[in-house]
Amino acid sequence: MSSTDDAPKLYEAREPVFPRRVKGPFRSLKWIIMAVTLGIYYLTPWIRFDRGPNLPDQAVLIDLANRRFFFFWIEIWPHEFYFIAGLLIMAGLGLFLFTSAAGRVWCGYACPQTVWTDLFILVERWVEGDRNARLRLHRQKKMDFRKLRLRLTKWFLWLVIGAATGGAWVFYFTDAPTLLVDLFTGQAHPLAYGTVIILTLTTFFFGGFAREQICIYACPWPRIQAAMMDEDTIVVGYRHWRGEPRGKARKQADSNVEMGDCIDCMACVNVCPVGIDIRDGQQLECITCALCIDACDEIMDKIGKPRGLIDYMALTDEAREMSGQEVKSIWKHIFRPRTILYTVLWAGVGIGLVVALFIRPDIDMTVAPERNPTFVVQSDGSIRNIYNVRLRNKHGDDRPFKISVTGDPSLSVQVEGAENQVVVVPADEMKIQRVYITAEAKSVPATSDRSDITIWVTDISNNDRAHTATVFNGRGQ
Repeated sequence: MSSTDDAPKLYEAREPVFPRRVKGPFRSLKWIIMAVTLGIYYLTPWIRFDRGPNLPDQAVLIDLANRRFFFFWIEIWPHEFYFIAGLLIMAGLGLFLFTSAAGRVWCGYACPQTVWTDLFILVERWVEGDRNARLRLHRQKKMDFRKLRLRLTKWFLWLVIGAATGGAWVFYFTDAPTLLVDLFTGQAHPLAYGTVIILTLTTFFFGGFAREQICIYACPWPRIQAAMMDEDTIVVGYRHWRGEPRGKARKQADSNVEMGDCIDCMACVNVCPVGIDIRDGQQLECITCALCIDACDEIMDKIGKPRGLIDYMALTDEAREMSGQEVKSIWKHIFRPRTILYTVLWAGVGIGLVVALFIRPDIDMTVAPERNPTFVVQSDGSIRNIYNVRLRNKHGDDRPFKISVTGDPSLSVQVEGAENQVVVVPADEMKIQRVYITAEAKSVPATSDRSDITIWVTDISNNDRAHTATVFNGRGQ
């Protein structure tokens, strides 16, 4: 009878991945993208933009207190959330486009998880050494002073990066210089401290410990990408017809069998950030970072073989190469019906958002009739309706707005707390104004208990107008 130790395990413990350092064009491209994206993330809250008095001078600001989003000269109000929805739709279509054209290039180059993991691995390599040194340190059972010192140094630097990440995020929601001082003087809101702590710890864990497990297990995109890809999608692949049968260089020299170009050096596996072997074919874990291409090309140069054993290619390319047919150009792979459709949809949404941005009025209004009661019969027999008119002044200065009504000449308007139906709305603010519309007793309709009307708002300074259709409730007989 076997012991419990001999029983098959349902779960195999994770073996940490320690990617080896590699040089090449794709690695250089990843460094550039990492520097640009991190620079944008960390520096954007500190960019100033003068919008005039009474408005924040932070170029990009999500002003939750005033329910506003500022992006340089663009200001998005709460009722204009369709702009945010449109941007999210564009982001989704863009992800579909890039995936259908070149696989998981977003995952391999620009995904925040990839970018911060690359940064954490860079710090780890700087502190503990390259792959072999990190492997030896990981397999060392004894926690001596050197291992403890290296671990604490690495974790401290990771926490600094995590704190900078969480701090940069909260700077997007209020004035960055003011919040920075408040954070260090203990005067910031507890929510700011809580957000920084949570983001610091999640960045520390995701980038330092979870790493590829987020891409493999937590992220849904690897399981969705199959619907976006086809046989013409450009992905990282291994040319089996050229590399097999593989074998070590000495084995190839001693063997009478004609060997392939792959010398089984494991360079492609050792540099992979998710720890897979690209020679096993397409796999869900592959993030298309192309570091294996750089590693393989370096080996091919050393042994005098042509580059491209591992390369960006479509599934149809290898079949054509094996049969001696001409391989499609990269442009034919990229520009095909699916990608063209995604491009047209993406551009259409973008053009629509730009048009909507430029044609939106500088004044806006909404009307909410009082529901309880729907109308009031006054002592002289006249009928009064009450409306709550929400006025939005999107200008940088105070504006006088005049409220009027159309639809029935007998209706009169009275604006609470204002003369001549004129109310002043402060610059770049919203004001709720109570409006009374009255129908004289002799003009009250006898056959209907409601009539259609339109409430107008006119900016007296430049005659811009906005209107909203509503109803006037009467006392049908």
